Amino acid sequence: MSEPSTTSTTRAVNGNAPAQEPTWRVGTYAFRSRLIVGTGKYASVELMREAIEASGADLVTVAVRRLNLDRRDEPNLLDALDRSRVTLLPNTAGCYTAEDAIRVARLGREAGLSELVKVEVIGDQKTLLPDTEALLEATRVLVREGFIVMPYTTDDPIVAKKLVDAGAACVMPLAAPIGSGQGILNPLNIRFILESVSVPVIVDAGVGTASDAAVAMELGVDGVLMNTAIAGAADPVKMARAMRLAVEAGRAAFEAGRIPRKAYASASSPTEGVVGRPASR
Repeated sequence: MSEPSTTSTTRAVNGNAPAQEPTWRVGTYAFRSRLIVGTGKYASVELMREAIEASGADLVTVAVRRLNLDRRDEPNLLDALDRSRVTLLPNTAGCYTAEDAIRVARLGREAGLSELVKVEVIGDQKTLLPDTEALLEATRVLVREGFIVMPYTTDDPIVAKKLVDAGAACVMPLAAPIGSGQGILNPLNIRFILESVSVPVIVDAGVGTASDAAVAMELGVDGVLMNTAIAGAADPVKMARAMRLAVEAGRAAFEAGRIPRKAYASASSPTEGVVGRPASR
């Protein structure tokens, strides 16, 4: 995919990123880091805050259903997030119908979180795979209502194209089941999706460790979203730092262009013209 254009301003267009050139965009939002992190499963809110800071992420997803939006006097994980440094990405985690996802997205916007929304509509409790039919329905409705929709989807390039046609600002295919840590099981499908759409492609779900994040970025995706891989690590802060470096390295490797794979060896030092070199047979 081609590199998204950057802005000449010193702040992201949404006004929530620290003064520094953004490198990629989703809809009208611009970001510096290509690592997106979640806020669930941490042992404490303070540990979550430290891990997010170590990750360098400036887009952070929060499950609307986990927030005490109607009880502002109670402790809330939003209090631990510096909204001058990060952009919130509300998500519809836990929704199993299009209607429920639409309702939760509206609730998040009415609470002042964002018109940016990660739409999840789960179709199966065991695998947590998306219900793509319901996802398409929810995407169409929310786009009409002015949301910037980031849909969590399967690795089907046909579904990805339909989501873009429905107005999605990006597509977020899974690399493996949510929270499984199995890594990038479907590189070919991810490549097919990259070839099929012109919007950003973000790998969402399945990353287990830093090498998985690097592999995803080397495929050419625009970003990687993760939660369990960091929050569930023995040292979440150190893992967050590792993921940050892996995403940066993977993107740099993709931009640099890897050498082609060959069946046989190729000498690092050319031997043409070297005295005493054995004659070719």
